[in-house]
Amino acid sequence: MSHGNAAFTSVEICAGAGGQALGLEQAGFDHELLIELDAHACATLRHNRPQWNVLECDLRVYVESEEALELKGQIDLLAGGVPCPPFSLAGKQLGRDDERDLFPTMIKLARQLEPRAIMIENVRGLMQSKFDSYRQEIVEELEQLGYKCDWKELQASDFGVSQLRPRSILVAMVPECWEHFNRDTWYKPSEDQLPPQSVGELLAKTMKDRGLRGKAFDDWFEKASKDIAPTLVGGSKKHGGADLGPSRAKKAWNDLGVCGLGVADEPDKNGETKNPIRDLGVGTNNGPMLTVRQAAKIQGFNPDGEKEWEFKGRKTAAYRQVGNAFPPPVAKAVGLQIIAALKAAMPFSIEKNDALFDLPAPSTPVRAQLADGGGDRECASVG
Repeated sequence: MSHGNAAFTSVEICAGAGGQALGLEQAGFDHELLIELDAHACATLRHNRPQWNVLECDLRVYVESEEALELKGQIDLLAGGVPCPPFSLAGKQLGRDDERDLFPTMIKLARQLEPRAIMIENVRGLMQSKFDSYRQEIVEELEQLGYKCDWKELQASDFGVSQLRPRSILVAMVPECWEHFNRDTWYKPSEDQLPPQSVGELLAKTMKDRGLRGKAFDDWFEKASKDIAPTLVGGSKKHGGADLGPSRAKKAWNDLGVCGLGVADEPDKNGETKNPIRDLGVGTNNGPMLTVRQAAKIQGFNPDGEKEWEFKGRKTAAYRQVGNAFPPPVAKAVGLQIIAALKAAMPFSIEKNDALFDLPAPSTPVRAQLADGGGDRECASVG
């Protein structure tokens, strides 16, 4: 647990490709451990942040292991984005009856770690009235552990993200921190927050870099400058390749001059687009497809002037990581509010603790279980 000028510490579950982790890092959190099941997402995390301790593991296996107790009382924040299919509008919305529901596992881990704060994100569907009782159950269980908590729905575009992406957010804190957490403003953007760029403004340079020129670029830019993007959809590992969502989403993309029937290949090392007819819509009425890197910009990764966050795996695997991510700017904004409350609750006279809490490598028994760990985390957060 942090003190004085030391970094605030966190454990992140269902970390995905690191959207929430990146935003929380920018807010000031130092990640002690990130748990993620998908091998491609783990490769992405390790590639971009070699210093992070990434455990490729089913969360349900981890909480049953001895390792889950080794950071007890040493963590400021437990964060993550548990699987969304139990609550997604695109699914059956089985909630607590869905075997992929990891909220109970998250609460068990909170009991084991005893963090001072918790931040969990999920899809907007969780805020529907049909899940009122389920959200209340989660609140009551956290209150039994000694936390105060609240649910809010946040819109990513309010935080400068060029996309309509509503998410449900749970923040919980121990009482001495919660009294410093402004529940009226924590979910609102700061007054100096700039409005999001349109798709055209955001992607103009990258479209030119891909070879979209002349009238084709002008026609695309005119359409793409009308609005921000609809919600990116990561899709399911069980159903087909990467595209930009169901029919209604594809129509919204088409209105912005973007073809939603697939995801384009990145230009080669010489900057050439391999298949301009398919990927850029040259000679067709489809318009250009997005590349993974462009989708990442729409998700709030890779702002101009910052080192690019790279996604590992082949195109479909990489795109799904992007589409399922939690936008880093939103995570940063909420993370800053959490840190402000943690700091306000900290005794002024406390000095920096020289002890650094390093999590030992997981034991062989935990890793031995991974092959059978299973668990379908189709809808990563944050990830």
